[in-house]
Amino acid sequence: MLGYTGKILNVNLTSGEMQEEILPDEVYQMVLSGVGLGVYLLYNRIPAGADPLGPENILGFVSGLLTGTGSLVTGRWMVVCKSPLTGGWGDANCGGNLSPAIKQCGYDGIFFSGISPIPVYLFIDNNGPQLLPAEPLWGLDAITSEEQLVQTHQVKKKPYVAAIGQAGENLSLISGICNDGGRIAARSGVGAVMGSKRLKAVVLSGTKAISSNDPARIKEISKELSAKIRKSNLPNIPGGLLPLGGMLLGGMKKGAPMDGMIMAGLMKRWGTIANNTMGVVNGDSPLKNWGGSVKDYSYKYYKNLNPDRIIKCETRKYHCYSCGIGCGGLVDISGLNGSTYKHTHKPEYETCCAFGGLVMNKDMDAIYLINELLNRAGMDSISAGTTVAFALECYEKGILTREYTGGLELAWGNAEAIAALVKLMIAREGIGDLLADGVKVAAQKLGNGSAEYAVHAGGQEPGMHDSRFDPLLAIHFSGDPTPGRHTIGSAQYYDVLHLWEKVSWAPNVGAYLKADEYIPSETLALKAVACSCYKELTDGAGGCLFAMVLGVEHWQLFEWLNAATGWEKTPDEFMEIGKRIQTLRQMFNIKHGIDPMSFRLHKRMAGEPPLKEGPLKGRTVPIEPMLRLYWQAFGWDQNGAPTTETITALGLNELLQPAS
Repeated sequence: MLGYTGKILNVNLTSGEMQEEILPDEVYQMVLSGVGLGVYLLYNRIPAGADPLGPENILGFVSGLLTGTGSLVTGRWMVVCKSPLTGGWGDANCGGNLSPAIKQCGYDGIFFSGISPIPVYLFIDNNGPQLLPAEPLWGLDAITSEEQLVQTHQVKKKPYVAAIGQAGENLSLISGICNDGGRIAARSGVGAVMGSKRLKAVVLSGTKAISSNDPARIKEISKELSAKIRKSNLPNIPGGLLPLGGMLLGGMKKGAPMDGMIMAGLMKRWGTIANNTMGVVNGDSPLKNWGGSVKDYSYKYYKNLNPDRIIKCETRKYHCYSCGIGCGGLVDISGLNGSTYKHTHKPEYETCCAFGGLVMNKDMDAIYLINELLNRAGMDSISAGTTVAFALECYEKGILTREYTGGLELAWGNAEAIAALVKLMIAREGIGDLLADGVKVAAQKLGNGSAEYAVHAGGQEPGMHDSRFDPLLAIHFSGDPTPGRHTIGSAQYYDVLHLWEKVSWAPNVGAYLKADEYIPSETLALKAVACSCYKELTDGAGGCLFAMVLGVEHWQLFEWLNAATGWEKTPDEFMEIGKRIQTLRQMFNIKHGIDPMSFRLHKRMAGEPPLKEGPLKGRTVPIEPMLRLYWQAFGWDQNGAPTTETITALGLNELLQPAS
């Protein structure tokens, strides 16, 4: 057994037909499972020009090759489709508990085509798959739907559920798919695709074994990492001192390789909210719709986002499947401004920034409630916060008036109005209908110069990490086939990955001047390529970003893959798999008419014009030459299209099926 099942389930929602399909081992050897399997199938099966919300689009739920093998922090599942938000390749990544459940049903992925005439959900147990009516669930939020489906189908084993909320049902282009009480595969508009197919949920209750080639070796590697994670506890530093750490890091003139295990300590202690205040003072956190700085969002604002204040509300820590770190937490916010919600997921850094500094809000109580509203509705907090920030700036500039907003005073930091606006976006009511599809669509509809304030890359709102702070991030914001992603690569990631220790072509630059990151170079481009390849390999394996950035010497992805499959590939050969996946994702976009340069990030994200104050004062990122060097290093042409030579060298011709 090789870690994968070798089988997928195809579901035609129009006809109700379901068919199992066996895939050849060669496919897995070339693209793994997870996102690689997804792009292989969708490239070949979605016709050029297909409507993302139409029957020809395919929505896939995929598990990673390492999920369930005994490897650590490899329990991520992904959703793949043609994105209605960007018009190109779409994927979204989530933790929780669904990934092993896919494989325990006997599949590496479940793929939906067509459109159901009525709302339905898919149920799978050891007896096989069934499509069941979902009309009573339609209109319910994702968490309530999950609870009802668990109650309906629990016998001996608790079933695992992925469901959409009202945002997906209302075809919001910034909606996602929820699992495990509000964890969300949030990006690319995957929730809208699920809603367009009238598919309310996927319920998985299989108990089939997941095997691997060398479980003893996998266990040995996992025990080694587990011991390191247990020893990674941080000194008892109060969260109030984190801004000082941020200032020190932000003021450094040089960068250098670092030990990624410090990340495990931060994640165990606070989770992603460790960056809530550090990012404000060092420039990593975009503020005031990417137009402000810590001079605007000063201590009197950001002190309320102190992560110590948040973890005081925790009722327990939270671990995703196979994770020894446990960055998540459940919080009790019952009684908060009339809330009845208990045991909700604590807001992550992205949400705290998107509904904190990005909109100039200092009310942490409002962030708790907005976080729960978005988790239940299944709406991406990054895109939602960016869209609210767009609306606030349009209101400030007089493009939106109080009459247009239905009486809402959309002033910076008005927490009550911001929460009300989020509710309208979820329901697609009033001004919320204008904003429910993100900033690009809203600006196109609103006009009047509003595009100047619509911060996005290729139609997708960017993650809450400033590309003027880390120019390598700008390359990924603009150059990845799913633009606006902060999870692909950055200079900070590269410094902790230590890829040069195992990959022959990964640059080992040692200490370097941070100012050099703003100068286009082949070395910088090659760093970005290495990050992209390794991230796609991670997504093919089902790995987590927070494990990935522990570094290759700690989270031993290459070794686990060989132990699971018995392939005995070198790190360079595995990185070629990552390059193959990334190139196929780019080819998907080219097939569907995407001009890669159209994904160029918004001018504010590049520092055009540069900020006049704060830690990023005067910084500009020369994104066009950086992109062209990145494409060149990948073996793509100057317009971002993979060359015939690269396609042949990667063996992609063997994976491409002739057009029918």
